[in-house]
Amino acid sequence: MYRLLVAQVLLSCWSVAQPFCPSQCTCVYHGRSDGTGSRSVLCNDPDMSDIPVNVPLDTVKLRVEKTAVRRVPTEAFYYLSELRYLWITYNSVTSVDPGSFYNLKVLHELRLDGNMIATFPWESLKEMPSLRTLDLHNNRLTSIPVEAAAYLVNITYLDISSNKLTTLPSDLVDIWPPFSGILPSANASQKIVLGLQDNPWYCDCRISKLIELSKMASIPVVLMDQVLTCSGPENLAGVLFQRAELDQCLKPSVMVSATKITSSLGSNVLLRCDATGFPTPTLLWTRADGTAVNNTVVQESPGEGVRWSILSLHIITFKDAGDYHCKAKNVAGNAEAYITLSVDGVQTSTPSPPLNITKRPDDQTVTSFPGTRTPLYTTLTPALTTRAAMTTMPPLTTRKSPGPGGGIQRSPPAGDKPAKIQQSKGGKGSMMSEKSKKKVDLKDIEVVEVTSDTAVLLWRAEGLPSNAPLTMFYFPYDAKDDKETVDAEVGQGKLLLEYLMPNQVYTVCLVAKGSVSGKEQCVDFTTLDNGEEDGQNKVLMIASGIACAFAVPLIVVLVYKIICLCCKGNRSRNNGPDDDLSKETYVKFETLTMKQRTLNGQANDLWARRQTQESERMLLCSRSSIDSQMTYKSDSSRSEYLC
Repeated sequence: MYRLLVAQVLLSCWSVAQPFCPSQCTCVYHGRSDGTGSRSVLCNDPDMSDIPVNVPLDTVKLRVEKTAVRRVPTEAFYYLSELRYLWITYNSVTSVDPGSFYNLKVLHELRLDGNMIATFPWESLKEMPSLRTLDLHNNRLTSIPVEAAAYLVNITYLDISSNKLTTLPSDLVDIWPPFSGILPSANASQKIVLGLQDNPWYCDCRISKLIELSKMASIPVVLMDQVLTCSGPENLAGVLFQRAELDQCLKPSVMVSATKITSSLGSNVLLRCDATGFPTPTLLWTRADGTAVNNTVVQESPGEGVRWSILSLHIITFKDAGDYHCKAKNVAGNAEAYITLSVDGVQTSTPSPPLNITKRPDDQTVTSFPGTRTPLYTTLTPALTTRAAMTTMPPLTTRKSPGPGGGIQRSPPAGDKPAKIQQSKGGKGSMMSEKSKKKVDLKDIEVVEVTSDTAVLLWRAEGLPSNAPLTMFYFPYDAKDDKETVDAEVGQGKLLLEYLMPNQVYTVCLVAKGSVSGKEQCVDFTTLDNGEEDGQNKVLMIASGIACAFAVPLIVVLVYKIICLCCKGNRSRNNGPDDDLSKETYVKFETLTMKQRTLNGQANDLWARRQTQESERMLLCSRSSIDSQMTYKSDSSRSEYLC
């Protein structure tokens, strides 16, 4: 009796120790011969409206199927740390919270097919680093954002079929071979399975990679259904992906002006990259290891399908040497080119020359460098940055500035005691006092030729060599922290300041190494306003217009007169002989008639004058003057004509 009671108590304790199973679910424990096992839970009650919260903690597989669940709340499964398979299929789920899958570190498979999800929280996938299968089949997804590509890199089974997708981001297709750069492999475990069918795909450049992928063979990507068709545009509606031809898609093509550039240490370098493609590609500069370049980058698209980019490297050092990749990308594909930059020059940390060691009275060792003053000063003199299309700026000189005293160098002072002088070969050691230093200074600093964005700075130096280093910095009058520094040489005497702001007061200062106390010499100036230049241009345009208004009519009149004179001269030359002939051939004449003779009449009364008709006057005279002279005839004689 006692033993029976003990057995009953033990059975009761064992039943209490068993995990509790939700009333609307079925819990099954799958044991193995080695004593281990796994638990699966199936919840398929049509009246269930919420995700169960009292699921056993050791559950490995949870299935919520054909229920009335409409929402997956935040941290709905956070206590199921051993969950590997989660199926929430053929329910009425319309909303999935971004924190729904918190703490599912070992989840391998997530299926949400057969629901009404229109927007999926892709960022929630980062809570499931072991996830390899994602099934969103038969939902209402209309788009997949570009950001989703970063969370789908490790997914090897993706089913987004039977949704309302019309396009896919190019970045998402780039994570799949062969666009990802992964070489094909015969290992079946490395295959990527994609379900893309039964979507209203709009076949344009945005899915050109997807269309190209469907035409490929022997790649690590397997399509669940090879029959993918276009729903638009109208000319491609119903056409299979394998037969679709996109005319307006052009993969990028990248060009660089030079593949290798060698520049001097401390110089400024401009790297240019040009790309063509349709749609117009975007350009990105990276180093050989893929890291983005933080230097100044200028991009411009002068026209559709063309883009150029300039990478500006200022005062380059040896760490700037290497490959610079220019990557062009559009929805039709990717392309890249690279430029190798080599830096030529001597590092400041060059091997030390032979050391001169001297002894102090206090037995301390003092080391100095022969031929140079310690410490060594290295001055980099970068040239002004110009807007060149792409080239290496003029090399900058790197030199070591000797201290006063020529070949005599001093070791660094120790405490307040002056160091001894180590005399170099061929020189004499001496201490130079401050009074014996030659006074040097910059004078006559002025700003000339000021425009809205440029200014020219002039100066004159006394007691300074022409190659002495000179530092110039300028800044807006009310923004002293925004300093721009330019290195030059004293001997230049002139410097151009560019890219200034219009109608702005600037302060420019010069300081030369070796000048009195290193004092800055500053001067203020104001750039011109764009309005003033525009006003001058308008005045010139108005004056030019008035001059043209007066000059053009005068020119037209002069040309007309010249043409008339030329035409008149030609007519006179052509018609001149005929006019002279008519003057000599056609003559006017009068008809003479005989008068009755009288006894006492005079001889001059013999002839009488009679008026003739105009037609008679214009008769052509065919006889000579001798033949036409009239002699005396009788009264019955007929009239004669005298020419």
